[in-house]
Amino acid sequence: MVTKITPQMIAARVAGYVILFIVAGMMVVPFMWMVTTSFKTPGTEFSYPPQILPDQFDFQNYSTLFNNLPFFRYFLNTTAITLVTVFGQLLICSLAAYGFARLNFMGRDTIFVLYLTTMMIPFQITLIPLYLIITQLGWVNTYQGLIVPGISSAFGIFLLRQSFLNIPRDYQDAARIDGASELTIFVRIFLPLNGPTLATLGVFAFMGTWTDLLWPLLIARSEEMRTLELGLAYFNARPNAFLQPNWPLLMAGSVVVMLPVLIVYIVAQRYFIQGIALSGVKG
Repeated sequence: MVTKITPQMIAARVAGYVILFIVAGMMVVPFMWMVTTSFKTPGTEFSYPPQILPDQFDFQNYSTLFNNLPFFRYFLNTTAITLVTVFGQLLICSLAAYGFARLNFMGRDTIFVLYLTTMMIPFQITLIPLYLIITQLGWVNTYQGLIVPGISSAFGIFLLRQSFLNIPRDYQDAARIDGASELTIFVRIFLPLNGPTLATLGVFAFMGTWTDLLWPLLIARSEEMRTLELGLAYFNARPNAFLQPNWPLLMAGSVVVMLPVLIVYIVAQRYFIQGIALSGVKG
């Protein structure tokens, strides 16, 4: 049966597209302003009438960013901390999730529920105890102080456990009959079959660590240990800082911070829906 298209249906669809266009514009315009402002010369970013594109693209801001400021050091610090944290989360969360999903031990479900309840505790509540522990260990202003607190995640364990539960138990039983150990089953069966979920967790961990400001603000004391987000926060607190914010230079730094996150998201975007769907079928 063919549905008759009425003027009301056309008007509703047009109104829906208009609303979507307005919402999309509200999301995209700030990013467009950030990128275009990074190519403007100082003093022209607030010219009237507003310019969508500069009259002349100036790449001096990016040159100043890496030549006159220790921004390359910030970039290396952030890259190293993020990569190690992502690897740690994938390793520890996957091992814990396999234990909760497929190993039988006393109090397994109770421990998992208790561990899961920690997801409801805001990070700001555990911030002070965690900082005191790091201080007692002598890890303030060190890489281990910036990395270790983030290498495990209750959300990551929950996400992978739900995905592991979807693997047929016949695969595991067949591997055990063939003499495979638990580690072999974990590495050869569960990890390859849960690639989308692992990629999803990796992207979440990457984005959370790369854009983190609060924890590096407490731990990184020296300029050599600062991350990109922290470097931007202290942009105008340096000696001989600009009297007023140099918005083109600041926007150039923001583009550098945003670009890796955008690239990782675009590359792994196709894993998101598949990974979340695989991890949400079975409880």
